[in-house]
Amino acid sequence: MTIQELAHPPIATREEWLEARKTLLTREKELTRQQDRISAERRRLPMVKVEKEYVFDGPEGKRSLKDLFDGRRQLIVYHFMFGPDWEKGCPGCTGYVDALGDLSALAERDTSFVLVSRAPLAKLEAYKAEKGWTWPWYSSFGSDFNYDFHVTLDEAVAPPEYNYRSEPGRKGEQPGTSIFFRIGDDIFHTYSTFARGGEYLTHSSALLDVTPYGRQEDWEDSPAGWPQRPTYG
Repeated sequence: MTIQELAHPPIATREEWLEARKTLLTREKELTRQQDRISAERRRLPMVKVEKEYVFDGPEGKRSLKDLFDGRRQLIVYHFMFGPDWEKGCPGCTGYVDALGDLSALAERDTSFVLVSRAPLAKLEAYKAEKGWTWPWYSSFGSDFNYDFHVTLDEAVAPPEYNYRSEPGRKGEQPGTSIFFRIGDDIFHTYSTFARGGEYLTHSSALLDVTPYGRQEDWEDSPAGWPQRPTYG
């Protein structure tokens, strides 16, 4: 195959490339600033108290939603697609979990991360062992959790507010990420995102960006009283 036959970017001189790269860099920096503005808006979203009691199955037995916080202030739940009658987890969700990096910075910022699926615990434990994962993984089998947080779309039971996802006609299990905040014994839902909205949430900084407290660094535009500290201090 010759260079003329192979699809490729246009060929330029080093000077032409540098000019084009600078133009793109300007747009990339604006995108970063826009992402920061969106994150600042997200930190100012209102939150809704979770009134319903949810029970999850875990290796240590029955657990409440509060228990999943593990004593911390914020909780990130990744809704892993694994239906009760499935023998294996979703390949896309599997790829997401495989891509997760070191999330120790979450605990340092009072935040826990867990996986939740509708499949019975035995299936989750078997798949977790097969993949060699160590992430906390809980079963919501038998509860309304997946339905209430819009990741199991069964028209027979789905409430009207599912329409806020703006994905008419979708059914079955769907991936998503939901964020919760704890004040004493009270739990609040602060944010959820679905489909491509969660595809980049594989490292601590991105995950913290979708929590109420954010990265908790002093450069962020956060409301007064939010916990913040120097980025490199």
